[in-house]
Amino acid sequence: MSALQRRDPPPWLTPLGAALAEALPRLYGVPPDPRLTELIQALLRALEQGDLAIDLQGPAPQGISSEGWPEAHRRALEASALARPPHGPLALEGSQLRWRRWQQLRQAVLEELMRRAEHQTPLQEWRPPADRLDSQQLLAIRTALERDLMVLAGGPGTGKTSTVAHLLEAVAHQKQEARIHLAAPTGKAAARLRAATGNRWPCTTLHQLLESRGEGEFRRNRQRPLKLDLLVVDEVSMVDLALMEALLRALPQEARLVLVGDPAQLAPVAPGAPLQDLLQDSLPPALQGAVVTLQTPYRNAGAIARVASALRHTIEDSHGPSADPITVLKPELNALAAADNLHWQEAEAGPLPAVVLRRLQTHLQRLKQAASVCTPGTEEGWPALLRLRDQLLVLTPRHRGAWGVEAVHRQLLGDASTAALPTWPTGTPVICTRNLHDLGLSNGDLGVWIAGQDPWLVFGQDRPIWLHPSQLTAALEPAAALTVHKAQGSESDIVMVLLPEPHSADSRLLYTALTRARQEAWLFTPKLAAQPS
Repeated sequence: MSALQRRDPPPWLTPLGAALAEALPRLYGVPPDPRLTELIQALLRALEQGDLAIDLQGPAPQGISSEGWPEAHRRALEASALARPPHGPLALEGSQLRWRRWQQLRQAVLEELMRRAEHQTPLQEWRPPADRLDSQQLLAIRTALERDLMVLAGGPGTGKTSTVAHLLEAVAHQKQEARIHLAAPTGKAAARLRAATGNRWPCTTLHQLLESRGEGEFRRNRQRPLKLDLLVVDEVSMVDLALMEALLRALPQEARLVLVGDPAQLAPVAPGAPLQDLLQDSLPPALQGAVVTLQTPYRNAGAIARVASALRHTIEDSHGPSADPITVLKPELNALAAADNLHWQEAEAGPLPAVVLRRLQTHLQRLKQAASVCTPGTEEGWPALLRLRDQLLVLTPRHRGAWGVEAVHRQLLGDASTAALPTWPTGTPVICTRNLHDLGLSNGDLGVWIAGQDPWLVFGQDRPIWLHPSQLTAALEPAAALTVHKAQGSESDIVMVLLPEPHSADSRLLYTALTRARQEAWLFTPKLAAQPS
């Protein structure tokens, strides 16, 4: 996870780390060791940022002295009861140091996926579709029909959705009464998946499918499993370890599971990245045989595709994020022509680039005009309004600071951007920040604010969801700009990416941002200060 992706550490983290490093040796009856103290504090920092492990073969993590690293730290672990199974809180696997709780959870998830991958059934009579599918797409369908697990990986435009659509047809043909369900981590991704597969099968968010009770608790589990024959989960790169474990507990033993995702995208915000774990070369043959990667591009996205491909190769070659994607991309960016669908602009650091401000102001004005003909609670005007909502995305890696989400909203909305009681103008895009399934909303769903004496909100994709702001107390923010994480699972005609510190970004973040664009993308980086002669 890069510097821009990392959240500012909360003020309680440092004292908690110190207290934990003092308490664990005392509870386990071992003398304190400064090496273990450093490792415990580093693991806590990593977990707060969504990372499950620190690598003892890599450079010394922040806060760990490079003196004696890593040999002295490894010796301290091997000699301590804190890293002794089965009860020691630390677990060392090869060069990866993890909290044992997360190591055991990760192992349990991989073992359950392994069981499903190993369970094969004879392929029933299946005739490949008449549509032209490449050999890997056909292999993916065949694998999903033979195994209880299939992992379909690939970048944008490589045919993942069309492969899934043909697979669904094949399953429905073999068993007309097959209980099929589609799911995705966010409402936006679920709506896209539902539309792309012809609105033929139920499609929800994972939290809706598992009947979330909040705080990581679900009504669906081993005692009350889902009633399904096939579950297809899209955008699996966003699914964290705990959510995957909850899904596997609720999925019947005999059900087939198809996981679809782009491994080059950002890892989940919460700890653990099961999709990336499933693509490691060191996995057993059964799991490797359940993975099919699509590589042939079928959607010509011009310069966006070329730059995304360069970023993808950087990610794959380095087995992790690059620390400096702009330097890597300089040849491609310098070669961009005016007619290309990707534009790169270096702008003065600080104020919002003028072209971004103009585009946003025009976009908000159009939204205002479209919202003015909407009648709350009716079908009137909403399709045009919600189509317009999805025509522009402004993305940034950060909430605060120059070119952050808050700075964009201050410049557009003034003091109203932070008002306790929203006074936003009609047409302001908004985002739901919590799962509110009783209202039909999920965390990350986008809507539009309609002001007036009695303000209203309209959300939805294939149908309108009209709500009063009082129904979303403390769960609503303006969304003229979004963080890249919040935009995962979304697409837009035009995407404008603000990269305030390009040399601190990583390739996954930039790849995820640019591949949200359907037609056109802009990339903004600060103008470098002139070097003294």
